[in-house]
Amino acid sequence: MVIAAKTVSQIAVHMAVAFITMYVVTGSIAFGGLAALLEPICNVIVMPFHEKLWERIRQRMEERKPAPGASSSAAMPAAM
Repeated sequence: MVIAAKTVSQIAVHMAVAFITMYVVTGSIAFGGLAALLEPICNVIVMPFHEKLWERIRQRMEERKPAPGASSSAAMPAAM
């Protein structure tokens, strides 16, 4: 129940910020309302792509990590 309430709260905040921003910029309640409706729709469309991008970034970071037990000093010659 708390997760649902948090989600609804986040949606309300996003819509309010979009409405207020557009109203301040344009002075139009209609444009403010349009922005408040379009912003969550755009987020629903864009967020899966955002998540996929960050998953790829995370995977690449994991691939670049040295293997456990491998020492970076092994590749360096000893000083004489």
